[in-house]
Amino acid sequence: MLKKVMAFCLIPFLLFYAVPASANEKEDRSWQDETIYFLMIDRFNNGDATNDYNVRVRDPLGFQGGDFQGIIDKLDYLKDLGFTTIMLTPIFENDDKGYDGYRIKDFYKTDKHFGSIKTFTKLVDEAHKRKMKVIMDFPTNQVSSENPLVNDPSKKDWFKEKTEGSLLSLNQDNPQVNQYLIDTAKWWINKTDIDGYYLSKADQSPTGFWKQFSTAVKSVKSDFYLLGEVNTKQSSEIKKYAEAGFDGSLDIALNQVIRNAFSNINEPIKPVLTVEDKNSKEYANPSLMGAFFDNHNMKRFTRDMVGHNQFPGTRWKLALTYLYTQPEIPIVYYGTEIAVDGGDTPDNRKMMNFRTEKELIDYMTMIGEIRQEQPALTRGTMKTIYEKGGLVVYKREYKDKVNYIAINNTDKTQVAYISDEQLKNKELRGLIGAGIVRSENGTFKIALERETSEIYNVVEKTGINFMFIAILVAIWIAFFAFLYIVWKRGKEKKIK
Repeated sequence: MLKKVMAFCLIPFLLFYAVPASANEKEDRSWQDETIYFLMIDRFNNGDATNDYNVRVRDPLGFQGGDFQGIIDKLDYLKDLGFTTIMLTPIFENDDKGYDGYRIKDFYKTDKHFGSIKTFTKLVDEAHKRKMKVIMDFPTNQVSSENPLVNDPSKKDWFKEKTEGSLLSLNQDNPQVNQYLIDTAKWWINKTDIDGYYLSKADQSPTGFWKQFSTAVKSVKSDFYLLGEVNTKQSSEIKKYAEAGFDGSLDIALNQVIRNAFSNINEPIKPVLTVEDKNSKEYANPSLMGAFFDNHNMKRFTRDMVGHNQFPGTRWKLALTYLYTQPEIPIVYYGTEIAVDGGDTPDNRKMMNFRTEKELIDYMTMIGEIRQEQPALTRGTMKTIYEKGGLVVYKREYKDKVNYIAINNTDKTQVAYISDEQLKNKELRGLIGAGIVRSENGTFKIALERETSEIYNVVEKTGINFMFIAILVAIWIAFFAFLYIVWKRGKEKKIK
């Protein structure tokens, strides 16, 4: 009897917190909905000791043991962090100096330090089981001098000059070279069912080649994603590669301004917003660009913070709030979740440490979940609502879904007053701190403490539900009355 009464008392709570099924319905997933974790295979996780050939953990330029199995072992870790895609450095067979994957000996083999093709295919399959995608770096500009193609007399005109580190540049004026690369790219898609290529140093290959390349790979898999590294801030140059078939490029212009804005306190965020506004006008699909703070070719962003005598945990929280709420695809370099520090290469490629404090990991997990649950954050337009010094409020809007994002990058509590017709009879509900902002005389007062941020969901105004409270009180009165009767009857039985 008591269980029935308790169940009855829970009914109002279940009704009150129930979410209509339609609220959770999502459109078909698109690349702009992804959140990418970029890792260096050799430096992430060692899951198979049998392939530890010549591993030198004390040598920053030597192999340190990371492999495909190590990534498989951490897929649940990455999924729990909120990542939907992993992006890998090249997987191909390299010479003995190629821990990073860029000294390619054979495009049709995996490196023995990383594991077999079978294990890599398992990695892709296991990722897909978790509804995660896999992108791998596919370099097209140079190979190791130990590559057998170099010593093939029939392929002398496949190569140009030697580059730094005994690498040879591929001669992409030769159609045979281009066809070889295209055939290789198609082979890996058919063999492993990967989802995209990261095209490093893409601007070193002609756009005519990329037109052929993109057409060929998308004939194998139509939703295949091509992300290019075009080393320029000029939109006119980047657009040439978009016209050649790239879905997106790393946003190098944005990288510079977001590093400046979020590495130090009291820095203005306006330059960041200026780049975002320019991108929305310049590019046909700006939401498919790649936004990032750092990668394997530059100093860790944490190093910038340390250089300004700032606490990395606090700075990273602000930085990640912006990265996860701006219009482009966020790309997070491995170790960001523990604020790894590092200078120039190879100091920026340290072995990942999974035994560390979880505060930043928990924050990243939370905002990763928010990003996936709010379609306006992945598909919406972006409009600046308030900007003054280091305080900014901007709006993301997609169909009937609206989010407001507020970031206070100053050393004082700041207040923004906003008025928007769209917010009539609405309120702002915080998704990070769970606070509610309601209109006062037609104005919304958003107050943030120093170095904090908030992501607001725009929802219908919720007043006090007196009917619900009255029913709840009546139920609890009935419940306690029942307990009293049970107690009294028990007492009477003892007396008898």
